[in-house]
Formats: sequence, structure tokens, C-alpha cells
Amino acid sequence: MSTRPATPASGALVRRDLPLLRAYRREPVPFTPVWFMRQAGRALPEYRAVRERAGLADIVRDPALCAEVTLQPVSRLGVDAAIVFADITTPLPGIGVDVRFVEAVGPVIDAPVRTAADVARLAPFDPAESVAPLLEAIRLVRAQSPVPVIGFAGAPFTLASYLVEGRSSRGAARLLALLRSEPGTFHGLLSRLVDTTVAYARAQVGAGAEAIQLFDSWVGVLSPWDYERAVLPHVRRVFAGLADLDVPLVLFGTGTAGLLHLQASSGATVVGLDWRVGLREAWAQLPGLAVQGNLDPSVLLGPFDGVAEQAAWILDQAAGLPGHVFNLGHGVLPPTDPDDLRRLVDLVHHRTAARAGA
Repeated sequence: MSTRPATPASGALVRRDLPLLRAYRREPVPFTPVWFMRQAGRALPEYRAVRERAGLADIVRDPALCAEVTLQPVSRLGVDAAIVFADITTPLPGIGVDVRFVEAVGPVIDAPVRTAADVARLAPFDPAESVAPLLEAIRLVRAQSPVPVIGFAGAPFTLASYLVEGRSSRGAARLLALLRSEPGTFHGLLSRLVDTTVAYARAQVGAGAEAIQLFDSWVGVLSPWDYERAVLPHVRRVFAGLADLDVPLVLFGTGTAGLLHLQASSGATVVGLDWRVGLREAWAQLPGLAVQGNLDPSVLLGPFDGVAEQAAWILDQAAGLPGHVFNLGHGVLPPTDPDDLRRLVDLVHHRTAARAGA
């Protein structure tokens, strides 16, 4: 695991007063900042135009194109953050795991990691060698973006799910079987992924990322017993390995309503919420932390009146509490009208600016 301090991209200033970073630190803000998971993606016609000539892996390997896609929602939607365009599996080739992308399936690993010998064969991760184009894309985005740049990585359990299952698997049946039958192999794999994730995230901060979000997309399959004993210690190691960077550290998972009281001690400074839990109810379990969320993405598939009503409900729950960043409870769905996303950003800004000025 890299222990070298990350330094900002050459010439880049630390932009601590931007609304998103202030909210992440639970400081007063002029309005509630907004960004959307999967904001750079298939909901945007300009992204679909890029995909006609380039696949996802091609975009990530081309710094200029990756920066272009990352910045598309900033100009079109008026969001308060640019999250780096990449896939959760982007660092895996750097540890010797081939990943291919299949339309309508996602990342596929043809040689899954399922034994102690497979774990032993994983290579050390060198960000400069493995993800150099992505790091250059972050430098380009940081130089052009008026809003903070969020880097991201997969959490150890979710990355392990892809490695063991071979593709996206909401039930993670093989990974859970590995935990039960070969706990040493399970923990050995997650430990290796902690090292990879820390090095990967530190490199992103070194290239100019101003916050890091850790995605634990599949951790909701776990009971609190398993999460606390088998997974949380690895998550804590990730955040401990990033703590000296002095950037906000966001932890997001889905189906985690029963795990929030445990995530409160993960080392994250911000916890992202999915839409299955009330924001104020969740926040009560996260003392001293900022929260992010949590509109149901499917609401945006209906009339905007319904979007506005539910957004107002969420903002009312956050009223008077420091440290709220408005987001969806998961990623933007492809059929979403980008004009509605823009209207939602404006609604949140205007409603909370009026409240701040009251």
C-alpha cells in the first residue's frame, strides 16, 4: 500500500470555499450543492454521441475524451461537482485481472478470482503504470472545472464481488460462500483490494481530485453481523489510508439502512444514502457526519411535479442540519430527461438559497 503523501496537481489551488466542499465539511453554504451519480452517462445526448465512436474502456484510456465526458454534465446540468468518468473495475487490470465490457451486462471477468492461489497471483498495483490516462484526465478536468472534482473507487467487498462472481451480481452468492467456507481466502482478497484502493484513490487526489467517494454498491446483501466483522475492518483500513490527505471521504452503498450505525464508525466523513431510508432518520445514526442523497432515481421518469414534491420533502428533512449534499439515492437512469435534471438542480439551489438568506 502506498504511504507517500499525495500532492495536488501542479499549480492547482485547494478550493476549500466551493459550496460542495464546504457542505462536505458541515460548514455554512449559500445553497445546498447538488450532483448526481452517473450524471455523465446515457441520459445525456452528448454522451451518447461520444459512445457512437468510443466504448467505455476507450473513453477511460483517452485523457482528453475522458475529461470531455466528465465535464459534460457540469455545463449542461449546472451541477456542483464533476465526478471522474470511469468504471468501478478500472483499476483491476493493474493487478492482473482482465476485464471486458459487454453491452447491457457491464464488466465481465472471464477468469474469476476464487481460490487462495488466485489471490496470491494478484499483482501489486502501480497507479502511474496502470491508470496513467485516467490520472491525466483528472489533471485536465481540474484545470478546466469551475466545481470540485470527485475521484472514486470501489470498496473492497464490492470489488471482490466482481472478481469472484465474474460480473455484476446483486446477491454475491459465490463471494458469500467464500466467506463461509474459506474465510482466510476471503480476507486475503479483501486485504489485497484495500491496498489497491488506497493507492488508486491517493493517486487521484495527487492528480487533482478534491474528494473521494467509495462505492460499496453490493454491501447491502450483508447482515449487520457480517458487515461489522467481515467487511467494516477493511473499509476502515481504506479510510485510514486516506485520512492524511485532508479531503472529504464519502462512503456510499445501496440497501444499507440496517448498516448505517456501523458505517458511522468507518472513517468516512460523509455517508451517501440510498432512497430506501428517510434522510433525517438516517442522519440521526450518523452523528458528526455530512450526508448525501437521497431522491429515488425513478421519480425522474415521471412528471416533474412529482420530482419537485419529493425533492422538497428531502430538503425539508435536511433543513437546519449542517452538511447536506443533494443527490439521487443511486445513479441517473438512462431514460431520464436531462432537462428535468437541470430543473431539479435549479429547484434545489433556489429553494435552499432563499432559506439561507431568510
